[in-house]
Amino acid sequence: MIFYFSGCGNSKHVAETIAAGLNDTLVFIPEAAREGRYEYTLAEGERLGFVFPVYSWAPPKLVLDFIGKMQLAAKPTYLFFACTMGDECGLTEKIFRKAVEQKGWSLSACFSVQMPETYIGMPGFKLDTDENAKRKIEATDKAMRGCIPRLQKKESFSKMIVGSLAWLKSHVVNPGFNRFATDDSKYHVTEACIHCGKCVNVCPLQNITLENGKPTWHGNCTICMACYHHCPVNAIQYGKATKGKGQYFFS
Repeated sequence: MIFYFSGCGNSKHVAETIAAGLNDTLVFIPEAAREGRYEYTLAEGERLGFVFPVYSWAPPKLVLDFIGKMQLAAKPTYLFFACTMGDECGLTEKIFRKAVEQKGWSLSACFSVQMPETYIGMPGFKLDTDENAKRKIEATDKAMRGCIPRLQKKESFSKMIVGSLAWLKSHVVNPGFNRFATDDSKYHVTEACIHCGKCVNVCPLQNITLENGKPTWHGNCTICMACYHHCPVNAIQYGKATKGKGQYFFS
């Protein structure tokens, strides 16, 4: 059983590829959380997996919160995670490992892969060029062809792109990001909005409704930026930070 979260599709692609390789089932974390589905029973010897994007050099808070509420009938015998990020993942492994150990579980394997950048909500952050995006996707698919057989064999391994200043990024910058940078009040729409409702449909947390034909955000946001990237006319903006930066989602 593989639990995953994805906003713009990068982690969904990885989750679906792993699930196909392991002949496993997928559970979308936001949907399970909305429905209060926290209790699960694994078959004897069944793998427990998680796939998610790295947010500010750590697992997304909503993923860690979900794990904290999960209840399993028995301790998993093989637990792994795969994470996607634009460049590096910091101490994601350490933070995730601590979260599952608090449940009495043990992390068996993990790996990270670089996928096209999606977060552009601050000055200085920008999307990959089309060439770099294609290169990252091809490299990720190659990496998964190497990692999936190891997951099939239930090997213990860690292949993480940690990067520099990892402690500072994961333990100082990340808490600040979770506290201050997930404010959806900065979202707004331009006159280009065509009132199509695509942003409502793609929001994984169902945080957006149309009011008088225009999107309204309701404060339950993880800044996955799915609404921004999927807007067919690029009418959604996040403050001034996203102006002129283009769009990307995995398709």
